[in-house]
Amino acid sequence: MSTATRPAYIVFDIETIPDGELLSRVRYPGENLTAEQAVQRAQEEEKHRHGGSDFVPVSFQIPVAVCMAPVGADLRLQGLHALDEPNYRTSAMVHKFWKLINHHGQARLVTFNGRCFDLPVMELAAFRYGISAAGSFGEARRRFGERHIDLLELLTNHGAVRLAGGLDLLSKLLGKPGKVETRGNQVYEMYQRGQLREINAYCCFDVLDTYFVFLRTRVLVGALTLEAEQTIVGETKRWLEEEARKRPGLQPYLDAWGDWKPWP
Repeated sequence: MSTATRPAYIVFDIETIPDGELLSRVRYPGENLTAEQAVQRAQEEEKHRHGGSDFVPVSFQIPVAVCMAPVGADLRLQGLHALDEPNYRTSAMVHKFWKLINHHGQARLVTFNGRCFDLPVMELAAFRYGISAAGSFGEARRRFGERHIDLLELLTNHGAVRLAGGLDLLSKLLGKPGKVETRGNQVYEMYQRGQLREINAYCCFDVLDTYFVFLRTRVLVGALTLEAEQTIVGETKRWLEEEARKRPGLQPYLDAWGDWKPWP
């Protein structure tokens, strides 16, 4: 764990569900559809339109999990937080997220595909609730600003190639868990069952995977030696083992942990 008090980076990830009320108002006005009916219809339309995926566009998504990990200038983890735990209220998560982002204005955001998904969702949520998102509308608003490190853009040369397998593939290349039990397309059904704690645990796992991929990219760009990276990884594992004694929800991540053993 880093001893620095102010983060130099903030790794974050979100999980979302379709906003059935908004879908009903915008796509199906006058049809008196319930929120659940509107979501079901929209998913069916998206699946038909795209030949497989039923994902509803970003503009209709609302966050149900927002997890963040501050990272010091020494690239060591400073914590792992599921916002508004244990209530997980969308409005509270959005308020807390932007309060932290605006407060730590010097910190660089680190995401995986965050420029196309996570950040737009959170910006639209700020618009919904009338929250200042000043931390996202300055230098970071430029298409490839230095404030935001989107690892997917970095590793695909800003979309020049398609990275099949995504974060799960990159994590498993490093021996890290990647997807454990939950997938993103299960979140809406989990939300309907009231499994907010499990959704947020899944989101935290993605933040951890993103952090470890971020560390390896620092090796790629020459900002960190491989030996230093492995030292930090070992320290982080020991911190997670200690933290899991207080937060049992982290244990599945540790159970799926693997050491980095490159092949062939």
